[in-house]
Amino acid sequence: MEYKMVLLAICTTLIMGSSIAKEAEVNSQEKTKYSKHWLLDEGDRTKRINKLETYLRGFDQPMLEVGQRYESLYQALQDENYDFAIYQWNKIKKTIENGLMKRPARRENAEIFLLNQTWKEVFDDISSKDKNTAWEGFDKATVACLSCHVAEDVSFVNNQPLFRLQRSNKK
Repeated sequence: MEYKMVLLAICTTLIMGSSIAKEAEVNSQEKTKYSKHWLLDEGDRTKRINKLETYLRGFDQPMLEVGQRYESLYQALQDENYDFAIYQWNKIKKTIENGLMKRPARRENAEIFLLNQTWKEVFDDISSKDKNTAWEGFDKATVACLSCHVAEDVSFVNNQPLFRLQRSNKK
């Protein structure tokens, strides 16, 4: 009888050990399957870079940020917070430049309409901290944005509330 009990205990241990090992293997596979390291876990370098390029997308994401900063610029001018307006204008330039890394074909129009001369003029207008001059700078920025969108064949972007922030809405 004692022999049967020992044999039963050994069999039970083996069965349970096998079951635990199987469960550990499944848990390990699930952890790998749902890893938070979506780039590091990709073994192939080209696939990893492709994932990153897909995630970062094209010029649309920088333009989304530019639009948000453009609205903040508008609000800063409304509040006569010229330092914050200058901050936003600088960030708009940086965001566009960063976006051009991803879409260099957009560089020519970005430079023609905004980055070469207009950006500095708007910067100087806002930096004057004179209410009327700063708003003139905002209007120059708006014209530059609208013109660039037309040149880039995305004029439909101009038909949105963001670009209805005109002088008539200003304090």
